[in-house]
Amino acid sequence: MDRSDCTVRALFDLAHTQAEEYLSRFTYPWEALEGLPAYLKALSSRLGGAYEEIGEGVFAHKTAKISPTAEILGPAVIGPRCEIRHCAYLRGSVLLGKGCVVGNCVELKNCILFDGAKIPHLSYAGDSILGCFAHMGAETVASNLKSDQSTVTIHAAEDLPTGRKKCGAFLGDGVEIGCGSVLCPGTVVGRGTTVYPLTLCRGCYPAHSIVKHTASLTPKR
Repeated sequence: MDRSDCTVRALFDLAHTQAEEYLSRFTYPWEALEGLPAYLKALSSRLGGAYEEIGEGVFAHKTAKISPTAEILGPAVIGPRCEIRHCAYLRGSVLLGKGCVVGNCVELKNCILFDGAKIPHLSYAGDSILGCFAHMGAETVASNLKSDQSTVTIHAAEDLPTGRKKCGAFLGDGVEIGCGSVLCPGTVVGRGTTVYPLTLCRGCYPAHSIVKHTASLTPKR
């Protein structure tokens, strides 16, 4: 992937997130991670009457369904018709768009999920952004910290340093991640790409492709 394929506008339709104005300030999505907590606090102050503060710094739309066993730390904004299931853990700085699903025992931290994004079962995503209708299958992990705790570099056609130790995955609109896959820190997946189950992903993957395993990439027909 060229560096232009890793930009905010290449990966996402910004009309499908409350963070449209915020994300439009940045060239690359990882640049938005640092200021996300402050942005969510500002957003919370102008949400309107359809939202209720259900915990300290946690604002949920009245149509959201939240399990009583879920734990949500602020700042967090949960959009219309979201579903947060049994024992989900939103560990602060999370923005959920319309109709998102955060499933049983899923943990999120410092993440944006666009409208319709779903992480239904037993997964982790840290310092990540999921585009509209992106989907992470059961037991998938978007890792956000390298084993040596050095700063993360995005490995596109040219290396793009993020300057961040904590940097997860950036999944474009309509991306499908198969069950049991691991997304290494700094993984970028272009719009509409499908990753097969049990795949180790590292680096950048172009839009509208099929990733069968680490070394296999096939254009969609």
